[in-house]
Amino acid sequence: MEDLILRPRLNDYHKILLNQGRTDFFIPFLDEDLPLYVDPFLLWKSDISLDTSLHGALVDSFNYLGALYSQGKEAQATDILISASECSEVGLGTSSNKMGKRIGKTSATQILNLFTDIPQLKECGFTHFEEIQLLVEGISKDRISDISCSLLSSFLVDYTQDQCVRHGIPMTMVETEIFSTQKKKFIRLSKELPINPKTNCPIWLIPKRWLRQMPWMNPDDFFNRYLPSANPQIKLSRPEIIDYNRLNYLQVEGYTKQKEASAEELKSDPLFKQIPVASAKRTIADIKKLSTGNQDKSDKIYEEKVCRLLATLLYPQLDFAQTQSRTESGCQIRDLVFYNNCSEPIFKEIFDKYSSYQLVFELKNVKEISREHIAQVNRYLNENFGKFGVIVTRNRPSSKIKRHLIDLWSGQRKCILIITDEELQLMVDLYENKQRKPYEVIKKLLVEFHRLCPQ
Repeated sequence: MEDLILRPRLNDYHKILLNQGRTDFFIPFLDEDLPLYVDPFLLWKSDISLDTSLHGALVDSFNYLGALYSQGKEAQATDILISASECSEVGLGTSSNKMGKRIGKTSATQILNLFTDIPQLKECGFTHFEEIQLLVEGISKDRISDISCSLLSSFLVDYTQDQCVRHGIPMTMVETEIFSTQKKKFIRLSKELPINPKTNCPIWLIPKRWLRQMPWMNPDDFFNRYLPSANPQIKLSRPEIIDYNRLNYLQVEGYTKQKEASAEELKSDPLFKQIPVASAKRTIADIKKLSTGNQDKSDKIYEEKVCRLLATLLYPQLDFAQTQSRTESGCQIRDLVFYNNCSEPIFKEIFDKYSSYQLVFELKNVKEISREHIAQVNRYLNENFGKFGVIVTRNRPSSKIKRHLIDLWSGQRKCILIITDEELQLMVDLYENKQRKPYEVIKKLLVEFHRLCPQ
């Protein structure tokens, strides 16, 4: 199954129909990470008591490492921190192979030295351990996220099991390493968990409400926004300022207090962000002005704008998978692919009639659709995407092409719909007025197509 799906997710492998917008957790990809990160500040600010309790446990566990280190148990504290610094089970970050690297002993020692070098931390520990980004060079959002997940791993394993039972996701008995908040160390256990079928490694699910592209506290915000207004006389490089912060921790405390005070603005980031209505209207206007063909790269511009537009217009009923290019007879062809989660009756009908686990939209900036264009889509559907496809093009097809599409359905039971500038405009209009959903344009086209098919 995974070989037939582009950018496969865990549920796709198991043929479970899940809509990302309607699940509490991020649905992990099998081949790549998601470029979002767990932000501890979201747990601190949360209205959910469980999250605030978990934030307290997270900070207590991190401060425990400082206590160990201060008591002379440097090796034990260092080993735990190094183990916590990478958490491949959650599938977050930018790794292309889902396997990151742990920090080295030098970085771990620099972090733990904060508990002995800074009087405030030696006495009380951290309230927000994200501050280490401003105190140790080379510590960034991926480390904050991984450390958070590792130290909260006991909860994440239980959460994963609960969500898998709710949604019917198969689990396998597998060994996994979790941080025991009681024993204050990592222990290896056998647990029933979902696994990545390509690596047989365990997967932990993450609540979507914990995720952001950039932590609320981060070096770019500190250096570019806070510091110029709070301490404009400092004219040092970033590494020099990090050294300065360790000697002048009050500067970091001031930044933390400011972020706490403005936390009402803090929200988790969506896994997919739609473009605003005004942008959608500008995009369709730009599309309609484009010339057909490839003059002045109009074909590339068309592809980029249609991809951006359709990904927005069809969300959340269809989850965007990816764009891809392929070559047919020397011509570059752009495809836009969506997961078919059967979230609406129309997509369930497409799934049942045409065996389409994913929906492919082929983009053609041509004046007129030809039989060869249809043949290209026909061959492509045979390989990967079931028997349903959509051609997005500029103008309505001729009567001969319409007849050819009906003949194709009669002979091979394949359905190819054609969306033109006119339908795209209608979808944008629906997106603006909110009374109906843009995907209903596809429903209309499918109903009209089936009416023309012989019974």
